[in-house]
Amino acid sequence: MDMKVTPISNAFVDSREFARMTRAIEFIEREYRRQPKLAEIARHVGLSDFHFNRLFRRWTGLTPKQYLAEITSRAVGEALHDEPSVLDAAHAVGLSGGGRLHDLTVTLEAMTPGEIRGGGEGVTIRHGVTNTPFGSAFVAETPRGLCRLTFVDDHAQEGATELEALRVLWPRADFVRDDERAAQLVAVIWGRQAAKFPLAVTGTNFQVQVWRALLELEPGETVTYGALARKLGKPDAARAVGTAVGANPVAWVIPCHRVLRAGGVLGGYRWGPARKQMIRRWEARRAGSS
Repeated sequence: MDMKVTPISNAFVDSREFARMTRAIEFIEREYRRQPKLAEIARHVGLSDFHFNRLFRRWTGLTPKQYLAEITSRAVGEALHDEPSVLDAAHAVGLSGGGRLHDLTVTLEAMTPGEIRGGGEGVTIRHGVTNTPFGSAFVAETPRGLCRLTFVDDHAQEGATELEALRVLWPRADFVRDDERAAQLVAVIWGRQAAKFPLAVTGTNFQVQVWRALLELEPGETVTYGALARKLGKPDAARAVGTAVGANPVAWVIPCHRVLRAGGVLGGYRWGPARKQMIRRWEARRAGSS
C-alpha cells in the first residue's frame, strides 16, 4: 500500500515545521517495529505531545498513531506473505503477538454524500444474525466493508428492527440474507487471525471523527467523554461526543465500550451496561494473555 502524505496547503511553508515533520516521518518509518508511543516521537522532534499531534495531523492528514498503523499494516501484509505463521509475522514487524495484528489493520471509511443521496442504488448489502461471545448480533456488510454490527437480545426477531433501519437508510440497495457470512465475519472479529478489516460507515463528519478517535485507543485503554472531546479539539462538546459514541454502528470493532464517565464510572451503553461490563472484562483478560 503506497503512503500518500499531503503537505499542509500553505503558500508560505514554515521550514522549521517541515523539518520537524520530516524527522518525525523518518523516525516512525525507521522505528515502527518498536511501536514507539506518541510521547517518544514528540520528544524526538522537540515538541509536546499535544502540539506534535496537532501539527502532524495538519501536515499529513493523519495522526501519528494512524500513520504508524498504516506503516505497520503495510509491513504486516508483506510479512504475512513471507513468514510461516501469523505469530512469526507479528514478531517480524515488532508486535507482541498475533492478536495485535487485528487491532492495527482495521480501517474506517465514511460513505460519500453521493452514495448517501443514491440510497444504495447498485449496492448489495449482505446481512445476517449470528452468535458472538456477548449474545446474538445483527451483522451487515457492503462490498466496501462492514457497515453494521449491533447486539440483538431477541434472536427470534432475527434483527428485524436493525434490518428495517438499514432499509430506511438504503432504500435502493439489494438486501441478501446470509447468516453464514455473518458468522464468518464474527469469527474474524473475535478471532486471533490477522486480517485487514474495512469498515464502511454512515454518519455526520463529527460522528466519524469521534469513531476514528475511538479506533486510535490502545487495546484495553479507556477514555472519558470529556477527554475524548478535548482530543478532538472541542473541549466543550462532551455531550455531543456522548451522542456520537451512542450512535456507533459497529459494536466492539469501534470500541465505544471503552468510553467512561468522569471518575471512571462505567456509564451507559447502547446495548446495556451489563454487556459493557462483560465486554471490558473479556477484553482485559484477552489483552493480558497476548
